[in-house]
Amino acid sequence: MSQLNDISLVAQVVVFHNTKAFDQLVKKYQSPVRRFFLHQTCGDGELSDDLAQDTFIKAYTNIASFKNLSSFSTWLYRIAYNVFYDYIRSRKETDDLETYQVDAQCSTLQKDIGQEMDIYRALASLKEMERTCITLFYMEDQSIEKIAGITGCPTGTVKSHLSRAKEKMASYLKQNGYDGK
Repeated sequence: MSQLNDISLVAQVVVFHNTKAFDQLVKKYQSPVRRFFLHQTCGDGELSDDLAQDTFIKAYTNIASFKNLSSFSTWLYRIAYNVFYDYIRSRKETDDLETYQVDAQCSTLQKDIGQEMDIYRALASLKEMERTCITLFYMEDQSIEKIAGITGCPTGTVKSHLSRAKEKMASYLKQNGYDGK
């Protein structure tokens, strides 16, 4: 039912240029998209808000290209994924995209210095694709098939990224005093 509602809203935006219909899509997906960016940036709220805004602007300007080959949420997460990678590329880091780290952002956060910080630091220790996969799977409840559609990776590769990411995060957390109890 939710998918049909999304398709109906998209149709209203495309055919009638109904901005109120797009507002409903934004209201429905802004928290999940912002949360996705919050995990990708290891807790940088301002950057997450900026990236989420860019995502919705791109979604609105390109909504006519939505072909309903996947769910609207998968299409939107794909845009968010591309916005994040465009942001990384624009920073012109010397590291390649796969090893980009956001430790500096994690270490400058001043709020909530407990478990949340440890989770963000564990996420920051992952390769970019591992972080993306684990964020989408565990924090956004996306299926492996949807993650494959969002990232453009085969499902087996997504499973490998998830497996490695879980091992790395468990190891990091264990080394930092979390014994799994």
